[in-house]
Amino acid sequence: MAERPRRRGARAIAFLTFAAVAVAGVVWGPELWERHGDRLSTQKCTVTFEDASYTLTAEQSDNAAIIAARSVPAGLKARAVTIALATANQESGLRNLEYGDRDSLGLFQQRPSQGWGTEDEILDVRYAADAFYDALIGVSGWTEMEITDAAQAVQRSGFPEAYAKHEEEARVWATALRGYGGADAVSCDISTPDASTPTAFSKRLAADFGDGFYSVAVSGMGEATSVRVTAADGSEVSRDQVAAWAVATASTTGVTSVITSESSWSVEDGMTSIGDESLGDAVEIGIRTEVEPTAS
Repeated sequence: MAERPRRRGARAIAFLTFAAVAVAGVVWGPELWERHGDRLSTQKCTVTFEDASYTLTAEQSDNAAIIAARSVPAGLKARAVTIALATANQESGLRNLEYGDRDSLGLFQQRPSQGWGTEDEILDVRYAADAFYDALIGVSGWTEMEITDAAQAVQRSGFPEAYAKHEEEARVWATALRGYGGADAVSCDISTPDASTPTAFSKRLAADFGDGFYSVAVSGMGEATSVRVTAADGSEVSRDQVAAWAVATASTTGVTSVITSESSWSVEDGMTSIGDESLGDAVEIGIRTEVEPTAS
């Protein structure tokens, strides 16, 4: 006899809970979509190294590639990239957010009021990555710290252990994007990118890695332009680094194919083990171009 009131109470609670969820969906749904809708994107990039494999959206992959590339002019190694990627994944889901807790912004949720820079600076992905690395370098003993401890030393988060859950994924992406995972470590499933130009591609390459680290030679014309990219140090690691970067950023750079002596990736076919041995330490990159005007 005492159970019926409890059942009625449970039904009432269930109804109120359902109503609350429904209202929350109406109120918060658009904002949640704005924040997380990109995760439903059909454009994906996957990194594979040894037995591990992780997938990001094309937007996240592009941001991860910039973070990794900015470690090069800073003279930092893959461990610093792992710390940075784990931090950005926890703070923003590797998205360049224009909002956050209090005045936090960007990939690392850096705060103008805490001296990280102006709003515009923090929302510049390269500036934000450089600022993070500068702060990391200033942490005494960071190279010997656990990943989550090094991240916390920079971020001073209210959740100091949260970075640890992203450590393994960050390490695999850092390995690939710094060229230690092989030329075929990153593959993306993307739609045909917007048209670009060799000049725009070269500027983006230099903006990410710094001037002089890679040289670019144009080897095609018209709508199927190719550029040949060679590292200043001529190393296999630097070659594989730019190959991984070119695939990971293809959704924003106009890149349609990336060929090394060991493998090839294209928008149409994805990653294959067929390369071009004649390339040696160079990377041949196809770009869907707008025809650049000739100099008058």
